[in-house]
Amino acid sequence: MKIAVIGTGGVGGYFGGLLARAGHDVTFVARGAHLDAIKRDGLHITSDLSGPFTVRSPATADTATVGTVDLVIFAVKTYHNPEAIPTIVPMVGPDTAVLTLQNGVDSSGQLADAIGEQHLLTGVAYIQATIAEPGVVAQIAPFGRVIFGEMKGGTSLRSQKLLETFVEAGWPVELTEDANAAAWRKFVAHSPNGSVDALSQTTVGEIRTTKETRELLSAVMAEHIAVAMAKGVSLGDDILERSLDALDAFPADGRTSIAKDVREGRPIELEALAGAAVRMGRETRVPTPVTGAIYALLKPAALRATKSS
Repeated sequence: MKIAVIGTGGVGGYFGGLLARAGHDVTFVARGAHLDAIKRDGLHITSDLSGPFTVRSPATADTATVGTVDLVIFAVKTYHNPEAIPTIVPMVGPDTAVLTLQNGVDSSGQLADAIGEQHLLTGVAYIQATIAEPGVVAQIAPFGRVIFGEMKGGTSLRSQKLLETFVEAGWPVELTEDANAAAWRKFVAHSPNGSVDALSQTTVGEIRTTKETRELLSAVMAEHIAVAMAKGVSLGDDILERSLDALDAFPADGRTSIAKDVREGRPIELEALAGAAVRMGRETRVPTPVTGAIYALLKPAALRATKSS
């Protein structure tokens, strides 16, 4: 299978690396020192799930040189979408599948507007992975999972074949008939947790064991759930409890990616997370006062990092 990975960071680098290791024709799209290192030495993966390995695959910053592919894995940070989405177009043919592996619930729709929803598969990645240094992707902790499915819902021969490909490559993966609900379930847990973690600059263990902070987090989750209900997304009556259970299962010393980015002054996915919940709350007339307050408090850091990047 001919595959292009747009965004060779932690998520794209790890899952794309597994596909390259399995023998697929993978081109990694990257930039800067990371691109230079991959072209020179290959992409090195360190992983608690898969062990260390190195793949030597083509890497480029120019998607126009790649040609039409069978699969695009779209894994850039959401704040790069405006410039990254157009780069997919030269690689998309009539039968190309595009799998999003991004945070939030907006990206599939943004991509569909550019290339047509018939190409889109919505994916949700539960994994800790990052660029450890140029040319090196580190997958951390002995857990990880991808849930994916057709953007329009249901399953297809295409998604079944992709499931087989991913399993053979070593992905911990599940095919769902309701990928939209899967994306929202992660959004309800991840967006509040990331926002509170980024604002408090504490560990997940401290958040969940401090009574007042846990109550704050629960309130933010409840607002996200109310927005989902207003959008017609069915998440089940126990979604709040399941979201808190997921928090309790997370390593106590863990930190979310958005919290790390705020601490290190990097751009953050604020608009795709808390910002999206506030925006959709306005659109559906669902109050989101707690989420809105956290969004407002994080906005200066987001703007400062964007200006300096």
